[in-house]
Amino acid sequence: MKVSNFSEAQIAFVLKQAQDGAPIAEVCRKAGISDATFYNWRKKYPGLMPSEMKRLRQLENENTKLKRIVADLSLDRVLSKNVWSAPSLQGSGSV
Repeated sequence: MKVSNFSEAQIAFVLKQAQDGAPIAEVCRKAGISDATFYNWRKKYPGLMPSEMKRLRQLENENTKLKRIVADLSLDRVLSKNVWSAPSLQGSGSV
């Protein structure tokens, strides 16, 4: 996932401007972001303060790392099993 070039305080400031009644197109133009970025931020950070936004990002990063660890451990477990020794794959012994 791409890291944002904006700090939590900057994102909160942009969202607050729009919430206070400034036209969204003007807020986006001043901030140098697309309308889609603004709406994504508004959906992701509804009414959060910068400290809460920072904590949310930290939790998302930690969750991503934990998912990666679980996937690696699951893959290691699958690869460590000897597939050729499974009873259903061995022949009856007579040819």
